[in-house]
Amino acid sequence: MAVITINRKQFEKEIGKLDEKMQDRIGMFGTPIEELTKNELQIEIFPNRPDMLSYHGFKRAFLAFLNKKKGLKDYKVNKPEKDYQVIIDSSVKGVRSHTACAIVKGLKLDDDKIKELIEIQEKLHVTIGRKRKKLAIGIYPLEKIKLPITYKALEPDKIKFIPLESNREMSGLQVLQQHPAGKDYAHLLAGKAKFPIFIDADNNILSMPPIINSQLTGKITTKTKDVFVECSGEDFELLSKCLNILITTLADMGGKIYQMQLKRGKKDTTPDLTPEKAKISLENTNKLLGLNLNEKELKQFLERMGYNYNKGEVEIPSWRVDILHEVDLIEDVAIAYGYENFEPEIPSISTIGGEEPKETIKKRISKILAGLNMLEVSNYHLTKKEDQFTKMGISKKNEDNFIEIEDSKTDYTILRENLSHYLLKNFSENVDSEYPQKIFEIGRVFQLKSNKIIEKEKLAVAIAPGSFTETKQALEYFFRMINLKIKLKEPEEVLEHFIDGRIGEIMINNKSIGYLGEVHPKILKNWKIKMPVTLFEIELDDVFEALAQN
Repeated sequence: MAVITINRKQFEKEIGKLDEKMQDRIGMFGTPIEELTKNELQIEIFPNRPDMLSYHGFKRAFLAFLNKKKGLKDYKVNKPEKDYQVIIDSSVKGVRSHTACAIVKGLKLDDDKIKELIEIQEKLHVTIGRKRKKLAIGIYPLEKIKLPITYKALEPDKIKFIPLESNREMSGLQVLQQHPAGKDYAHLLAGKAKFPIFIDADNNILSMPPIINSQLTGKITTKTKDVFVECSGEDFELLSKCLNILITTLADMGGKIYQMQLKRGKKDTTPDLTPEKAKISLENTNKLLGLNLNEKELKQFLERMGYNYNKGEVEIPSWRVDILHEVDLIEDVAIAYGYENFEPEIPSISTIGGEEPKETIKKRISKILAGLNMLEVSNYHLTKKEDQFTKMGISKKNEDNFIEIEDSKTDYTILRENLSHYLLKNFSENVDSEYPQKIFEIGRVFQLKSNKIIEKEKLAVAIAPGSFTETKQALEYFFRMINLKIKLKEPEEVLEHFIDGRIGEIMINNKSIGYLGEVHPKILKNWKIKMPVTLFEIELDDVFEALAQN
């Protein structure tokens, strides 16, 4: 959760007096007040609303909520002028493959606005950018840049520029080794043969994303009138949304938005502020919220949350990243209606609450494994085909029964059928963390049998660096603590991700419940894990059944 700081005098001048009623409105908008002083207002912004991580973004949304400037705000987007181009070289594929760019002109920046831009940039890096892993942002003074711009990747020793807040030229590797920002984010380029850079028509380096801008072309000041804005990463849709957040903030500061052409074989143009459209049902809204709204009231509440509405169709702002489903729109209707206006009702059924016995056992399992200094993780039910199959060395014949979802908004397109691949993914994303790493997950997996989806509860444990003996001891200790006896036997067939001869089949009452083994080096290589890993995965439904029989 991020906190933004707003100048109290500016808030009261442009939005309204910060009396008790206004403070209540801020809280009921879903942005609780963290601190209010004579000079400043600090409010919390929840992770689902990165478009409000600046004062101007919050102001736009909050004025609509107050019914002062309701509906979807319209921004004029000017067509690209001459040389407003970014040439995307094929060398960036697999490094940071995509970029979304724009130019904003006619700004009148002061120290407060520059501070606001720096803060939203860093907050976006940390939140939706996942500490710059998913996206990196650059804002540059256009007067110091000669267009068009090229986005390419070069060998580190061929990259030479003076990084921001430095006074000497460095190579790409020296930036990672010696510059403070380079040291903080070096892991994002670890193992890459080439590093990405933005360069202008005079071959001046603008930046080396996701690390640092150039001192020559990458620092805006109060004299800056026009800026070039770019977002780079692997997910073009996310980059476009982030760019929309930034350039609408700059437009609210008085700037004029200009598109840029992206040349990468085909031509794209960014930014695109065309609203997305989605359906909303009045019946579903009333059913979910327990209200009796009419269509006129539904329209009013949606407009108070910054949407346009007409006959069951909603226009969604292009800077909103949180609207994935009708229920997200209905949640905003609830906020506009006012949670304080809902009347609590006692259900017309008498029941005695109690915890599901299986949940009690799962809590006990978590405590036992935590006592072995293991860290519990929780991963998505959705996963990627590459992670589920390719990286785990699973042959094509075993891929036939996976469950794929339609119209996925991300590259997570199938339901997971095991937990093991996710634990290896966790290790691969934490190769720079301290070892040993011991993690476990209790979670649901999904299998397709006879055209029916079967859901199962599983437990998986992984240790790095780990040995068969150590993990076997942890497994046996775990079952002793829940008063069950297990046996290990040599499996009839070897799982493709384990080392032959270093694998055991786990049995309870002569029934197979899972496998324990050392992960094959070729699988570790697929995940870029340099430590030996052992893991086991068992079906908890069989454990529950065995406990019930005891």
